[in-house]
Amino acid sequence: MKPNTHQSLGRGLQVLEAVASSGGKASLTEAARRTALHRSTAHHLLQQLVIFGYLRQDAQTRCYELTAKLFRLTARTWTAEQIGRMADPVAAELTERIGEGTSVAAYCDSTVMIVAKCDPNNPLRVVQDVGAARPIHATAVGKAIVAFLPSRERTAIAARLKYERYAPRTITTRSGFEAEIRRIQGQGYAIDDEEHHEGVRCIAAPVFSYTGHAIGSLCIVGPKARMTRQRLKDLREPILDCAQSLSTRFGWTDAATVSIQ
Repeated sequence: MKPNTHQSLGRGLQVLEAVASSGGKASLTEAARRTALHRSTAHHLLQQLVIFGYLRQDAQTRCYELTAKLFRLTARTWTAEQIGRMADPVAAELTERIGEGTSVAAYCDSTVMIVAKCDPNNPLRVVQDVGAARPIHATAVGKAIVAFLPSRERTAIAARLKYERYAPRTITTRSGFEAEIRRIQGQGYAIDDEEHHEGVRCIAAPVFSYTGHAIGSLCIVGPKARMTRQRLKDLREPILDCAQSLSTRFGWTDAATVSIQ
């Protein structure tokens, strides 16, 4: 191997490590600073890594972020923080499109947690906090994830849930929860019809990774006065579209099989 090839390979790995050490996302300026490379050299290497599929460039921020290719090669998964960063622009796009609050939840360490959100330009809205845990059986975000986990994991979750009642419409039995999961698998999305909080309705769609299993969910949430049952039906298409768009960031493709086995 020629010396200049060694140098190019080394610099390319430096750039990749710089993006990874920045939480999986970095600007050209940050990558150049972390590697001590000339800006033009860093730019060339970043573009080459995009061509080879190890990085992608965000069309709006122009930042570079890790793709699912590295995660497939190493059989690793994303942290909750990484999922949140990757999901932020999708949640913002969906809120702008439909005028309601949106959030993204991740499933990490057996907990469903909000990792990204976008509030609507509306004085009447549902407050959501990044970092807040969500009860699996009583929320659309929780049910949408669990429905598309491996069957053994779904069974274990159903067995250990306490089925605490949060509102009059909360599912409080294992049989009721399992029946709901089967409905979600059939329709591809989940509904929270005042199950966590009275007066609040949500619709959520699973977010898949390259494995074919859910790693999170994308949600639209709003007050019952606006989120009528007809409105929930109207929101099915946009949320499924955006959830699919987000899933592609984690390596899922149309050709990939969604596994519930």
